[in-house]
Amino acid sequence: MDKSKPLSDFLSLVQQDGRIGSTHIAIYVALWKYRLNEGFANPIQVFSRDIMRIAKISWRNTFYNCVNDLDRYGYITYEPSIIKK
Repeated sequence: MDKSKPLSDFLSLVQQDGRIGSTHIAIYVALWKYRLNEGFANPIQVFSRDIMRIAKISWRNTFYNCVNDLDRYGYITYEPSIIKK
């Protein structure tokens, strides 16, 4: 299996998608890299801080806005964790 195919396919698709910016791409690539490091597990469970560090993103709002965009546009499936109080 070509492990770079999902990344290549994503990059081909977003070239034509004016809604996607460089921060979206950085997050997707960071998620892909994280998944690769985890043996290509699917699904993956990640902490936002880990992906933000890889993607070089400082602001949580920016991160969550972009992750929600990627989910809404169909590039990823995002399921936020539920914090029990």
